[in-house]
Amino acid sequence: MNIKKNLNIATILPYKENYTFTKASAASLWVYEFFKKSKYKKNNIIYGHTKLKDYLSKNYKNINLKNLKSKLKSTTSEYSEKLLKEINNNNFDIVEIHNRPLLLFKLTNKVKVKVKFIFYFHNDPLSMKGSKSVNERLKILENVEKIIFVSEWVRERFFLDIDQKLQTKTEVVYPSVDKQKKIKKEKNIIFVGRLNYSKGYDIFKEAIIKILNSYPTWKAYSLGDEDRRNIYIDHPNHKELGFVNHKKTLNILNRSEIAVVPSRWEEPFGRTSLEATSRGCATIISNRGGLRETTNSAIILKKLDSNELFLEIKKLITNNKKRKLIQSLSRKNIKHLINANTKIIDQIRESCVPFFNVNFNKKKLKIINLYNQGQKLNHRLYNISLGKKFTNGFVRNGHDVLEISDRDYLRNNKSFNIMPNKNNFQKFLIDTFKNYNPDIIFFGHTKNIELSTFDTIKSINKNLILSQWNEDPIMPSLNYSKQNISNIKLYSDFVDHNFITTDPSILNNTINKNNFNFFFVPVDKNIESFEVYKMKPKKDLFYAMSHGVNRATLKEGVEDERINFLNKLVKKIPNIKYDFYGFSNKQPIWGNDFNNALINSKMGLNLSRGKPTRYYSSNRIASIMGNGLLTFIDEKVQINDFFNKNEIVFYKNINDLADKIKFYSQNDKIRIKIARNGKNKYFKLFNETKISKYFIDISLGKKATLL
Repeated sequence: MNIKKNLNIATILPYKENYTFTKASAASLWVYEFFKKSKYKKNNIIYGHTKLKDYLSKNYKNINLKNLKSKLKSTTSEYSEKLLKEINNNNFDIVEIHNRPLLLFKLTNKVKVKVKFIFYFHNDPLSMKGSKSVNERLKILENVEKIIFVSEWVRERFFLDIDQKLQTKTEVVYPSVDKQKKIKKEKNIIFVGRLNYSKGYDIFKEAIIKILNSYPTWKAYSLGDEDRRNIYIDHPNHKELGFVNHKKTLNILNRSEIAVVPSRWEEPFGRTSLEATSRGCATIISNRGGLRETTNSAIILKKLDSNELFLEIKKLITNNKKRKLIQSLSRKNIKHLINANTKIIDQIRESCVPFFNVNFNKKKLKIINLYNQGQKLNHRLYNISLGKKFTNGFVRNGHDVLEISDRDYLRNNKSFNIMPNKNNFQKFLIDTFKNYNPDIIFFGHTKNIELSTFDTIKSINKNLILSQWNEDPIMPSLNYSKQNISNIKLYSDFVDHNFITTDPSILNNTINKNNFNFFFVPVDKNIESFEVYKMKPKKDLFYAMSHGVNRATLKEGVEDERINFLNKLVKKIPNIKYDFYGFSNKQPIWGNDFNNALINSKMGLNLSRGKPTRYYSSNRIASIMGNGLLTFIDEKVQINDFFNKNEIVFYKNINDLADKIKFYSQNDKIRIKIARNGKNKYFKLFNETKISKYFIDISLGKKATLL
């Protein structure tokens, strides 16, 4: 997994939008204002179509269209085909589409590269082609990572007759403004918008003529146009300014005392109201659509008619104190600020891209560590449990860990119902995931998780990291390894990372080893806590083996190459006091008995199953080296990549091993020095906190090495 340092974003406007200073409207202004403050603006290309050249920002790329007025060819199809080339030829992580569902469908159906789609609704979804029906809206939800609405009202419209629980895939981010310095006001009353019936221009007309007749020192201005005009205001103190660009509109609002938004139309949001109040206008609005979400300081008309509007304007003119108070509150208590909402948008973008910083910025992760805790075995494996050491390491590195023991769950929750117990475990795991919402699921030695369960939890949190570990041998010479590789393969292609105790170069072509990493069996300061080199053990050489950690006793009639090796070895060292377990009908030992036996020997033999293989060792190496015993290991394991001859003893063959056992049993001073050096080096390189940090770093896509 690679954590991305930046996000490459394509922002696509409707082709009828004008991303220009001269003609910018709501969607263009939205994109421009949030773009300016985004931390990803250097990697954000904005696409649209216009014949004008005064683009709002330099990152804009114009799409030339030939079929704008064609009755035979679709402009949307031409626009989408040209955008597809841009998307397929650029390394975008996210494609943001504004306000055109049909364009979304065309792009998601044909895009050839992996990108995440975010869709922005600026208008009522039920009035737009491609989102009118329930099925169309469900299809949008299916095809995008997130839907962003400009108001709760717009979101409510989208979810009409749709399960409200699906809202988890959506956010509301409001159009926003910056705070402004107070300037001197003029006795102006402002209307901004289309000069038509739906915007309430007729209501404004009747009210404003009466106001201007009653208060001749006041003036009124209408900012906007309308292709099919039938409403005109004829008064010497009123002036129509026509379409005014955004910057000039804001300047006019800044200087004006009162603004009016008497819309009949269900406003998706009502940008004029937000901008007017932020500029200190005493603002009057209707109770339509998302207008109430723009500010908490506006006067809301109880009746949407000219008389009501006249009375409210009159109150503001005649009550200077009230007008000034509303203006002051409007300017101070801006509900939607660009800086704050830009951060929200950037966070939404990050959440859409797996393995982007998201939770990892906080450096404190939530981890589910799933392994066999051995409750069935009365915790007799506590001192050799890697899962326990991993938890200790994660916690000591500052992370939070929730432990799950899959085998203990299945054993302790046996079901007599029709539903199999393993199915109950899947539900338990999914419900636990929903409640805890981890950043990483770290698991080892299990076959109890269904791939469909991983699919479910990944659909809930696409940033989830899955890492699998396995401590058992992987070597061509060992039949047991074939089953172990089969167990690993169950999840190896599905997870982000696999961690094994054998060098991954050993893996053959039957498994994809691209996401495999070697790890060294860790020591833990609270488990490998003895310093045998300071003690006076009565025995010379310790070795313990078993026929499986889940089996307390030896299997009858079962022998492996280790037994043959030990039989030959003891004949070569007749005078050595050896203490071997799992050998010659001497049963294996566990838990505290294991520790008591181990610390009664000066030296330990690190002999693993199978032929010596690069880096592989059973976890006994941590027990014997970590507790300060002089340790012997076959040089063909190549541990000399980590330890030298002053820290561990390498042997070439059984004869060389026998000679060295005899030598060090008689030379305590040299033995003690090497054993001390070995323990110190082991704890320096491979303690539980360093190995756990190594897991985290690899999982987060960082470069990490064991040395």
